Amino acid sequence: MSRVEIDDIDRAILRALQQNADYSMADLGNLVGLSHTPCWRRLKRLEAEGVIQNKVTLLDANKLNLKVTIHAYITIKHHEQLALEAFESAVMAIPEIVECYSTSGDKDYVLRVVVESVEHYERLMKTQLINLPNLGSINSAFALKQVKYTTQLPI
Repeated sequence: MSRVEIDDIDRAILRALQQNADYSMADLGNLVGLSHTPCWRRLKRLEAEGVIQNKVTLLDANKLNLKVTIHAYITIKHHEQLALEAFESAVMAIPEIVECYSTSGDKDYVLRVVVESVEHYERLMKTQLINLPNLGSINSAFALKQVKYTTQLPI
């Protein structure tokens, strides 16, 4: 993957869109000091180059009764490529797992799991997580309070 060259105007566009992806092109252009067409061209270039991957709506998990966040620290049995790919593929199919990272250190992966309750996590653990391919162990930590959450990158 090659690095994409962006300038200060591109950064301003990206910062604005991280705060509100619903800006009209005219409003976005005014915000960053461009007219409609040059702003649109820059936006399309940022999309084509993969800097902008997707536009989504952020939801309030608490209002959707998804009040429990768990970080599950995973060790796996074997580190061969096919075994790792099988584990990662299985993780992708579980909707309660909202993030998965391969990590350095004594754990191989960390998962962020979001569920309604501790009981829901227990069911998920017993029915799906313990059956993940190549699983060695799971060590779960329940989040007590969310101190900071953002999807905005520091650009």
